[in-house]
Amino acid sequence: MISKIDLCRDIALDVLKPSKRDLEHGLELHRDALVWDAYAFAPSGAIPPGYAATLAEESLGRDERTNLLEQYRQVDFLEDLDMRTEYQAAWQASGVDCVFQNAGVEGNAIPQLIKRLSRFTWLPDRYPELYQRVAFPDQVVAAHQANRRSLYLCTNGVPLPGDQYSVEESLYFLTVFRQLGVRMMHLTYNRRNLLGDGCAESADAGLSDLGRRVIAEMNRVGIIPDVAHSGQRTSLEAAECSSKPVVASHSVAGALSTHFRAKKPEVIRAIVKSGGYVGVCAINEFFRGTGKIDSFLDHIDHLAENYGYDHVAIGTDRGHFCGESKATARMPKSRAILEQYWPPAQDPFPTTEEMTASVAWTNWPLFTVGLVQRGHRDDDIRKIIGGNVLRVTRATLT
Repeated sequence: MISKIDLCRDIALDVLKPSKRDLEHGLELHRDALVWDAYAFAPSGAIPPGYAATLAEESLGRDERTNLLEQYRQVDFLEDLDMRTEYQAAWQASGVDCVFQNAGVEGNAIPQLIKRLSRFTWLPDRYPELYQRVAFPDQVVAAHQANRRSLYLCTNGVPLPGDQYSVEESLYFLTVFRQLGVRMMHLTYNRRNLLGDGCAESADAGLSDLGRRVIAEMNRVGIIPDVAHSGQRTSLEAAECSSKPVVASHSVAGALSTHFRAKKPEVIRAIVKSGGYVGVCAINEFFRGTGKIDSFLDHIDHLAENYGYDHVAIGTDRGHFCGESKATARMPKSRAILEQYWPPAQDPFPTTEEMTASVAWTNWPLFTVGLVQRGHRDDDIRKIIGGNVLRVTRATLT
């Protein structure tokens, strides 16, 4: 039976239809280059049916159940030999050297952020044969040269204490998380917080005074401000006030998509002026068009042609799921978390399994092949698939 990885590859190749020359050159370029996903998820695993049933039946709180599920999906699944084999195959197929890993849940609550962060600081300690621990850009380069995989950590929110009696005390936790290895943070998720407006808010109020102080402190300690989920005005003002690069790590071009996660041209220009980049994400509903790999590549073309090769990356916002998802029992429903709220789409974009498969995370080498097909120079492709992320991470720590 054809594997999930091979099936996705065949679907993408059927869309691209590269010549033998372009295919071979693209794959060779991908193998040689530093490939750094600007925002993604390391491969994860399915919950065993028995354990899933236990978690579904026990009287657990929402957060307790979530933590147990994440612990298995993100770390413990590697004890299963079949899933570990698939996990290694997924990394190999992707050709990705480093992932900017989501290691902090949506929101600003420190107790919640640190739980997921602990799993991804523990992962390379528990499985050193699979990961090389990294905390600085040059360590990522060294891992690439040694043919080792690595994770560079980010969070989906800025850590803020619940009792904010002074700005200075609030800002101190940026240093704490920086010392724990976090190198990029979302200013907001979809909703409004103390720093600014999220992209799903009906209003577009922009960056708060505290948000400006936070960005200044991020610049000082060496953390990249990420506006991927921020509102248009908040994104614009963040880029304008930052003294170091600001990024939209996993977004799309607003000129080609009406989705609220897309960035408008004036926002992209401000990000470019800051020295940052827009990472094109592989979420079909966001990039739209045909919903397949060709339209995903259209966004990269558009950004490169209109804003320059130094300001484009690929942040797939994807991962690979090992095992069979059908093995996971249905968990009890709980109330939606406000920070994670996604409003109903005003202009829905139906997706198919074929669309999703064409931009699978394991198809990363075919993103490079597609760029070769479209006539981009090798040096420019190297920037898009990892070089720009390396440049910004270095500039942030300077």
